[in-house]
Amino acid sequence: MAADIVNLRQFRKAKVRSEREAAAEQNRISHGRTKAEKSLTRALNDKDARQHEQGRLDKPEQN
Repeated sequence: MAADIVNLRQFRKAKVRSEREAAAEQNRISHGRTKAEKSLTRALNDKDARQHEQGRLDKPEQN
């Protein structure tokens, strides 16, 4: 029964590397959006704002 010999320095580095990769993947999911997705969201928000303003009964005063 021979145990596998493990270099602890390499094991620790591999563990840190995998944890960083997991955190990076989570950030990509949370924050990463393509330029097309961002522009689509911006366009939809602008459209909603215009429709909201069109529904006003009285126009805001212009100074």
